[in-house]
Formats: sequence, C-alpha cells, structure tokens
Amino acid sequence: MSDSMNYKIFINGAWRSGGSGADLALINPATEQEFGRVASASASDLDDALRSAQKSLLQWSNTPADARGKLLVRAARILKGRTEAAAAALSREQGKTLAEAKGEYARAIDMLEWNGARAGELSAPLPIDEKRLLVPEAIGVVAAFTPWNYPAVLNARKLAAGIATGCPVVLKAAEETPSAGVYIVGALQEAGIPPGVVSLVFGNPPMISEHLLRSPIVRALSFTGSTPVGKQLAKIAASNLQRCVLELGGHSPVVVFEDADIAKAVSAISDYKFECAGQSCNAPSRILIARPIYEEFLARLVRAAEKIRVGRPDDPETDMGPMANARRIAAMERLTRDAVDRGARIETGGRRIDRPGFYWAPTILSNVHPESQVLREEPFGPILTVAPFTTIDEAIEEANATEYGLASYFFTESLELQKRMIRSLSAGAISINHLKGVSADAPNAGIKQSGYGYEGGVEGLRAFQNLKLVNATNAVAVGS
Repeated sequence: MSDSMNYKIFINGAWRSGGSGADLALINPATEQEFGRVASASASDLDDALRSAQKSLLQWSNTPADARGKLLVRAARILKGRTEAAAAALSREQGKTLAEAKGEYARAIDMLEWNGARAGELSAPLPIDEKRLLVPEAIGVVAAFTPWNYPAVLNARKLAAGIATGCPVVLKAAEETPSAGVYIVGALQEAGIPPGVVSLVFGNPPMISEHLLRSPIVRALSFTGSTPVGKQLAKIAASNLQRCVLELGGHSPVVVFEDADIAKAVSAISDYKFECAGQSCNAPSRILIARPIYEEFLARLVRAAEKIRVGRPDDPETDMGPMANARRIAAMERLTRDAVDRGARIETGGRRIDRPGFYWAPTILSNVHPESQVLREEPFGPILTVAPFTTIDEAIEEANATEYGLASYFFTESLELQKRMIRSLSAGAISINHLKGVSADAPNAGIKQSGYGYEGGVEGLRAFQNLKLVNATNAVAVGS
C-alpha cells in the first residue's frame, strides 16, 4: 500500500506507481514540512482504471447482494483493527487532532457496516401490485471525488454505497490526505474485493475529472466539494447524461431564541464549529441571537472560544489543530480583513498564530456589514459572525439570506416555534437544540447552491441504482 509515506494508486487489484512520474509532496500542516509523496495518475492509468471497472461490472453486479454486503462488513472489521495507525496518518496529513481523526474513522467504519448490512434488502425487487414490480439494478461505473477535510468518512460513504449496489467505483481521493483512501481500499482488498471493482487514483484534479467524466463507461458522478467545482463537473457529466450526486458548500446559520438554554447553546456551537478547525461544510458560520440575550450570549461565546487550546494535533491537550494548508490561512486573512475594513469588530482571534504551521486563532466577528465577503462565501475555517435579531421574521429572513442551503440550526424550547422554523428554514438538514453531523443511516442533501442528490441512508444507496419497471399480464414472482 505504501512505503515510508510514499503512497501509490490502486488499479485492477494492484498497487502501483503513477504513470505520470510526477509524485506530489505531502506537507504536514503543523510544521509546514514535507514528509512524504503521493503518486500521480496519468491518462493511461485512468484508462486502465476505466477498463478494469467496466470489465468487473457484470460479475460484481450479479454477485449476490448479501455477499457484497458481507464483504463490506469484513472490510469494516479490518479497518477497525487499523484505526490507531490510520488516525495518526490522517492527523499528520490534515491537521485535525488525534481524537478527531479516531472519531472520523469510527464514522467511516459505521458507513461500511451500515451499507453492508442493508445491501441485500435494498437490492430486492419492490412489488407495486401482483402484476408489477421494480427491480433495482446497479447503475454502472461510478466516478467519485472526495475532498481533504473529512476524507475517511467521505471515501467510505461513496465506496460503500457503490459496492453495496453492485457498482464499480473509480475514486479520485484528495492528494493532500491520501492515507484515508489507501487504508480503506487496503481493507477492501484484504476483505476480498475483486479486481476492478475499486480503483483509487490521485493526481491533477482537473485532468482526472475531465478524463473520467468524458468516458461513456462512467454512468454516475458523486462529488463532495466546493460549489464552483461541482458546477464544472456537472457540466462535463451532462455530455454523457451521467447521474450526479453533488454535496457542495454551506454557510450554516444558528438561530438562538430568547428562551434557549444559553449555556447549552454556547457549548454546542463552540464544540461543533471549531472541530477540524471549522473546515466543514456543515459547520455553523453565522450566529443570530435574540436581542434580549445578545450581550450575555456573545460574552459567553467569546469566553468559550478563548478557552480552546490550539496546538499540535498529536498533543492530547490540544482542542483544535492547524488548518489544512496555506490556502485556508490566506482565505481567513482575506475574509477577516474585508470584514474589518467594512466596520466589523474582532471580539476574539482574527489572526494567524505566530508559530510554525497553519494555525489560526478561533475568531468571532460582530457588527459585520451585510456586504462583507464572510457573509457571502463559505468561510470554511474557524470564523464565526454574530448578530442580534428582534423578530422571528427577521431571524428567518437572515438565516435564509444566503445562496447555500446545506444545514441550519436553532435553539428554542417552544414547540410551536420549532414547527415554524422547520417549515421556514431553507436547508437540506435542520437540527434543533443541538448541532449534529450526518450519520450513515440518514440521507443527506443540500438545496439551492449546496447541491442535489442524496448521500447516506436508503436514498444514498438508491442513487447508484436504476429501478427497472417490470409489467406482466399475469402475476409475477417476487424474489431476489
């Protein structure tokens, strides 16, 4: 799989060096030092991956669904036994703390297990009446693209759904965090995945995405990443009418009403926001606070942010590690400077920490002008904006005042207000009185500029299936 942090690609059941001959550097975000290399795939490598995937499709899709599911469960158990090493590698590459990395691998293992356990039932025919039924079939070869922020979870989610439904998957994982793909594919290999069913490639993202999606072999695209890139990929996929599942950016609000438990809300927001240094599409970025409790809430939130211990991700005392790369530091500097230039006040943070590594202090901005960039684009970092509101209508309008619609959160004990907020908030997922990520059994989808199609849950598996309608003149047998 790897040799002293030199990661390879995986095609047709074998690990190999990239045909481009131009390996990419791995940079430790805690030190800014290179510590390894990752292979870069060539066009020839991609052609090999596509051919092997196409060749494996008929056999894998006709493999009994229960057998496909059992393989996923075996892979989950193998991966669980390697969690310590896998989490350490992920922490070193991405900057999240060891505790966060271990938690992420627990979720990845759950993804494999959940999809494996349901492969059989979700591949069974669906009767409409005694003369009609729907027969689920694998859609075909899937091209999957994952980012660097939660690579273990996202790699596992896309691979598990494809494998469970009988689809070969060509996975283009993030070059900055290759170990997650390598560990998960390695577990699948040891569990007995046939050659061609899974390919893992790294390299030049535009070249790889263009090459894979221009191929008629690919029948579905699954992408998690930024909205601009997702739109570009969807345009390419349109030429072959490839089905698209796009989980794109977010700019999530939290609305805190006057009757909320302030201590509970502050703790929940702080914990969830600053996990992974705020580099999460679901992380809250805009806090809207009822005016009567605004000052108290802001003071408590600032104290909570200032208590966060920022440091090396391998230090057990660390609460928040560095950002993943220099690009994110530059973005934090740009967004903060723009907001301050327009009149925003830095309540805490607002600066890069003076030490080696990509460290940014947890930041809270108040009095932010509506035209500020931080309110218009996804911050994707440890920056929160806070603002008071007076009426419920004002809170709803401000919460929805973004082109994104991935997740929204609110705090209130009023059942009537909860019902109104559920109806009114424009988001694919809503959490009440807590902040929570997406589990394996729940479908996840964005609306507006946050994407379309479902990942996770039954709907996530169905995304990789065609439902063939079977009509008969007499009763038809329903069986798998």
